[in-house]
Amino acid sequence: MRKIKDRYLLTVVAGLLGLIGVTIFDTVTYKMGYSKRTYRETAAGLFVPSKLKARTSNAQILGFSMNGVASIVGAGLLSTLITKTGRDFYGIKGVISGITHGAFLMLMQSALPWNKMKPKDAVSNLSYVLTNAIYGLICGTAIAKLGDDSLFDVEPLNDQLKPTEETSEEVYRGFYTDIDTTNTIGSTYH
Repeated sequence: MRKIKDRYLLTVVAGLLGLIGVTIFDTVTYKMGYSKRTYRETAAGLFVPSKLKARTSNAQILGFSMNGVASIVGAGLLSTLITKTGRDFYGIKGVISGITHGAFLMLMQSALPWNKMKPKDAVSNLSYVLTNAIYGLICGTAIAKLGDDSLFDVEPLNDQLKPTEETSEEVYRGFYTDIDTTNTIGSTYH
């Protein structure tokens, strides 16, 4: 399978895959009654004046679009984390980052005075936490599995490490010290 070599494209792909996973899981938890509102309604509530308008199809499209933006931003942060720290434990990194990203977004949303769609019950909030964990797991897996190895090169810890190859100066210095000057004809050095 061909891997993605561009970090930005990898971020967008991972974010969109995470968005699809979030949308499916969020819809299932909403239909099962665990969540009072979908993510789309919650996001739309930031931009429309009432709860009823947040349920319209145009508001749902707006909410889905805003969730897409948030998903790509979260995937960008996770992409930077995983490509800088390595692919080890990408699932755990993804879950923790997804929950943290979702909690930060919910905190920001709940602080806005005009937000009419704040989830107030514990079950809805726990559903959102689980949804964010699944989002992070999907994004982390996508980044680790779809990213080219070149994105995960580890930078040197410092520039004081000894080089693995001799420089030209060291090669020439070694060449001149290996010449035996004691057995040359006409040499006055004995």
